[in-house]
Amino acid sequence: MAILNIRIIGDPVLRTVADPVTDFGPELAKLVADMTETMEDVDGAGLAAPQIGVSKRVFTYRIDGVEGHIINPVLENSDDFQSDQVEGCLSIPGLGFPVRRFRATRVTGFDVNGNPVSVEAEGLLARCFQHENDHLDGILYTDRLEGEDRKAALRSIRNANYDSITEQTTTKRARTVGSSFGGSSFGAGAAGTAG
Repeated sequence: MAILNIRIIGDPVLRTVADPVTDFGPELAKLVADMTETMEDVDGAGLAAPQIGVSKRVFTYRIDGVEGHIINPVLENSDDFQSDQVEGCLSIPGLGFPVRRFRATRVTGFDVNGNPVSVEAEGLLARCFQHENDHLDGILYTDRLEGEDRKAALRSIRNANYDSITEQTTTKRARTVGSSFGGSSFGAGAAGTAG
């Protein structure tokens, strides 16, 4: 396993619709393992493959002790919404804004071995699934903002020196990136940042 660099806003892979996974072999198993380790290393709540530069429909997650991965996810959302909660994103460091998300989500897809998976979620886990699935469609959470929040987010992104932030983030992670060691405890609480 290896800890991988996380792509920052401005990278075109984050705006590309990811391709479905068709090969459930050792390369996919390594991808999921590397994504899980990378997510742990940054204490994230979720991580989508495009965030590490792989345009495949895969995401990992860990919320309140519930952890796993979904390949080729399909979401069925409730008709109602949960109260807006502040979201952050590993690919947009330093920002957080309240985002409207559906109250409940049922995600179906496959595990790393090609077995069917179905998970029903509410609250933070449902929010995580929606956030990570957006990444697979080239959507960032800031795209879902409205009004003054949207203006403030776009202004912050425009004014941020993401080249400098990327360099700082890379330097900070340099101890563990590309290694098989390091990271925080798996299954930590919900305080992590979504992918």
